[in-house]
Amino acid sequence: GAVHRYDDTLRTEQDRRTALRADLDGALARGELRLVFQPVVDAVLHRTVTVEALLRWRHPAFGEVSPVEFVPLLEETPLITDVGRWVLGQACRTVAALDGGGPGAEALNVAVNVSARQVRSGELVPDVLAALADSGLHPSRLLVEITESVLLDDAHVIDDLAALRGLGVRIAVDDFGTGWSSLAYLVGMPVDVLKMDQYFLADVEHDPARRAMCRAVLQLGSSLGLPVIVAGVNTAATLTLLRDM
Repeated sequence: GAVHRYDDTLRTEQDRRTALRADLDGALARGELRLVFQPVVDAVLHRTVTVEALLRWRHPAFGEVSPVEFVPLLEETPLITDVGRWVLGQACRTVAALDGGGPGAEALNVAVNVSARQVRSGELVPDVLAALADSGLHPSRLLVEITESVLLDDAHVIDDLAALRGLGVRIAVDDFGTGWSSLAYLVGMPVDVLKMDQYFLADVEHDPARRAMCRAVLQLGSSLGLPVIVAGVNTAATLTLLRDM
């Protein structure tokens, strides 16, 4: 009961997605995937205390493919578990190689995003154990980032996260405040860090409502004893504003 005008760009986009989906299978073996590291800077110490491992893909035909484009495709397949395992191992090895991997207040930590599929697979704990053993990185220097929705899964997920914390690994809730936000799950859940999404920083210098939301999240973390990582701080003015909060 409707008419759609044909648009060749739709077919082109679909062809690209189909090609990317097919080429993801084998991208790791061909050496097309790599990690880059984004600094997490302590607002008081004024130094990088953690680096977050971010996955990148250099496609032989399309060049650099944005994670916004290829990660959702990856999450549709079982490949995400294999790639996630590789990211964990590579990130731990890279950071451990800087100083031997031992503990210490001055040691650099590493944060790794873990997909919901990898968490639900039941293989997260052995994957983390293998990455730590292979790299020699002290467990306290690894920060595993999960999405809010994972905390609403069945009991084995909570047990796995609690087991990781028992080893000394810290758990962060990624994109806090934009997903299935429920303040109730923060009480008693195996969570050590909140990561505030950069959505909250859009026009924060001029928008009173955004500032109020930022302040609320920071105060919530402070009240619960949870450090807050704020994503997307790109200007000195924004940093000053957040430090004042």
